[in-house]
Amino acid sequence: MNTLIIVAHPNLESSVINKRWLEELQKYPEKYTVHELHKVYPDGNIDVEKEQRLVESHGNLVFQFPIYWFNCPPLLKKWLDDVLSYGWAYGSTGHALKNRKVALGVSAGIMKENYSEQGRYRYTLEQMLVSFETTFQYCKANYRSLYAVYGKEDDAGENVPGAENETSNSKLINSAQDYLHFIDNM
Repeated sequence: MNTLIIVAHPNLESSVINKRWLEELQKYPEKYTVHELHKVYPDGNIDVEKEQRLVESHGNLVFQFPIYWFNCPPLLKKWLDDVLSYGWAYGSTGHALKNRKVALGVSAGIMKENYSEQGRYRYTLEQMLVSFETTFQYCKANYRSLYAVYGKEDDAGENVPGAENETSNSKLINSAQDYLHFIDNM
């Protein structure tokens, strides 16, 4: 079964990392199904039954998104709230995610050093995203952690304008290949 990659990026065309990852994923339609939430649901109205059937028709599940306020974009949060319903994802009859491998692929606009106990934000990215791990464990899924690419910011904590363009083509290619390797080995 293909791995379902649920992408939640409100402006994918302006993305550097997420856009490159999608380009790489789309080279292998026999392995990965890319599902762009903002393209499918521009109005934010999620078809829950359709989404549940999509998840059920795939094997592993990966959520790909940029970090927004140390969390996921709002449409992904809505997707989780709506789709992971009682009786389907959890509860006495909710077994849709049971033993299913689930992971995250995230891009962070902040340097990795700032995601540490000694860094500006005092927590690792894994610690900040523990709610995903907890959610998937609650649904009895097999949470497999995250793949992250970090960004740059200046000393004041501001994203450096154009920093995303400083990512060399070889670094982009490597991050995309490493991402696919992570997915294949989760």
